[in-house]
Amino acid sequence: MRVARLLAAGSALVMVASGCASEPSLKEAAAELQKDAQRLETNDVFKNPLKKLRILQHPDKDIRCDKDKFRRVLRATADYERINEPLDSHLGRAQALMENVLVQDFGYKLEYDFSQMDTDEGRFIQGAKKDLGITVTVYVAPEAPTWRLDAMTPCLPR
Repeated sequence: MRVARLLAAGSALVMVASGCASEPSLKEAAAELQKDAQRLETNDVFKNPLKKLRILQHPDKDIRCDKDKFRRVLRATADYERINEPLDSHLGRAQALMENVLVQDFGYKLEYDFSQMDTDEGRFIQGAKKDLGITVTVYVAPEAPTWRLDAMTPCLPR
């Protein structure tokens, strides 16, 4: 009997706590993604013309993703010139540089997939700003452009 009451109280507490956690607004998440686009354009790494930064899609338009819900998307590419080095070394340096930029300059928390280490086919970097629901995926390619970045807000009501 005592266990049943504890379980019921615990379940109620979990439901109340999860109900209190509200999702961000589209306006808040979109504003942060806009800042990420500005950070990308002004970042010391990507200001270098040799990096050939191209913003393919600015996060300035709402994209319908569900009934009465929208998201914002940022897409960009940049290149990391390969010097006379093995492909694995080039990909490793490009991956490490992008991971540092995402964490230190943009505030993303990365999710590591150790199965991608030392692959010549390319690598994926995944991260998130969990408080705003923004996710980022960067494909580190063996050919130019080296970095292919996709960041987006969650599907949210306006």
